[in-house]
Amino acid sequence: MSRIGIAQRLPGCWYRRRLAVALWPLLPLSWLFGLLAGVRRWLYHCGALHSYRLTVPVVVVGNLTVGGSGKTPLVLWLVRRLQEQGWRPGIISRGYGGRGGQVHAVVASSGFSLVGDEPLLLARRSGVPVFVGCDRVAAGRALLAAHPDCDVIVSDDGMQHYRLERTAQVVVFDSRGVGNGRLLPAGPLREPLRRLAGVDAVVWNGPAEGRVEGAARHLPQFDMRLVGQRFVAISGEQSNCDADFLKSRKIHAIAGIGDPRRFFSQLEALGLEFEAHPFPDHHPYSDADLAFARHDVLLMTEKDAVKCEPLVTGEAWVLPVEAVITSQPGQPGQAGLLETILEKLHGRPPA
Repeated sequence: MSRIGIAQRLPGCWYRRRLAVALWPLLPLSWLFGLLAGVRRWLYHCGALHSYRLTVPVVVVGNLTVGGSGKTPLVLWLVRRLQEQGWRPGIISRGYGGRGGQVHAVVASSGFSLVGDEPLLLARRSGVPVFVGCDRVAAGRALLAAHPDCDVIVSDDGMQHYRLERTAQVVVFDSRGVGNGRLLPAGPLREPLRRLAGVDAVVWNGPAEGRVEGAARHLPQFDMRLVGQRFVAISGEQSNCDADFLKSRKIHAIAGIGDPRRFFSQLEALGLEFEAHPFPDHHPYSDADLAFARHDVLLMTEKDAVKCEPLVTGEAWVLPVEAVITSQPGQPGQAGLLETILEKLHGRPPA
């Protein structure tokens, strides 16, 4: 197992049902964080800080917790479903992990160090315009100026970016849920749970072990599974294989995502045995990070692949995944999430 730094040890304390003793000294900072976040929301609500409306509707796919929860696969799912309905979507993102925070168009050949790993993955997988920038309003305007045929924008993250007005908001939680339910830095929350009152749907990525009881009861709720069966060679040779081809080999698996256990569990479900190497979310890989796999098979997520491609010298495979969305019991059929969003885009409250 590779070294685990503080970026991974702290979430290990956050995602316990009870507040860990080690986090008690952080409670005053958590209270201060909540106060400042509340004041900021109020300033936007009363108009002291101004929000800006783009000329097309905006759907925000975000989370209340720090770190990855599965937003990127959900954005890809939503973009495809909107295209099937005749919409012409574009994507904006902050470009976390990129340099400078300026507005940039993202294409398949962009450098991840400039635009960020997730936007590069979105550009390669979606085939729609992708723009990044710390100022999501500026990114949206630049996208629309360059692609005037775009008629809806999907924002990858941006739940707390109140400068940008939004038509619909979807919150994603992974199987870790809200952990201890505390705000940063004593817990994983970027906003209090009452913020759910302003969103349109909640998507749960993974098992139900960490789900919030009652906090989102009034909202449409959906389950998301990430499904992948075949591996693709990172070499660019377009070769692919199934898990049986890799069995009985010495395998290393890396994952620099919000919860690396999600990827490792997928590999285990495919019947693979491997040595797991978790890294922090958005980890900037170096040659030294991958030295252990020089003579063995290396498996990774698509998000890791956009950063590791120039570093890999041996046999390496990527597991592409697709999001599968289903309604929870007592709610509409599988298209329920799309229907909820389409109702908002057409200016009608969900039925």
